[in-house]
Amino acid sequence: MSLTPAACTDCATESVKVGEMKRTLRPRHFGLDKGYRLFRLKRSGAAVVEFAIVAPLFFLLIFGMIEYGRMVMVQQVITNASREGARRAVLDGATTSGVVSAVNEFLDSAAVDSGAADVTVSPDPPENAGFGGAVTVTVQIPFSEVSWLPSPMYLGSTTLEAKTSMRRETVQ
Repeated sequence: MSLTPAACTDCATESVKVGEMKRTLRPRHFGLDKGYRLFRLKRSGAAVVEFAIVAPLFFLLIFGMIEYGRMVMVQQVITNASREGARRAVLDGATTSGVVSAVNEFLDSAAVDSGAADVTVSPDPPENAGFGGAVTVTVQIPFSEVSWLPSPMYLGSTTLEAKTSMRRETVQ
């Protein structure tokens, strides 16, 4: 018994040898290709519409991550700057202007605008703390002054603050 391809004039069929038997593949004229082509033609602008919906949300998410990352970085920098200022303030002969300049030098070296920083030393001058007294250096920066984005969307009104207290080291 021999199997031959179906006599179909509308489509091409193939015979495939499987083991010792031949099998006829079904013709592809069930209307699926035509329907798929029509479906594809109806979706020609769908990618543009999907991009228009998703792109603003995607970019908002990306810019938000950039802004929060910058905030964390600046917070760490001003924390270290206040620590450097406090280390300078607890030494003999420390002045408020010396402490402020130490903080500003640290901020400038870390690419943070030192002009936007508000540095407070308490007590002023640090020598008034006496031996073993606490000296506190506070650094405040409005985030809108150090943000990389032109107008900070989320954190525009946030003020970053770092405070460090150390005991005064004087020679008796």
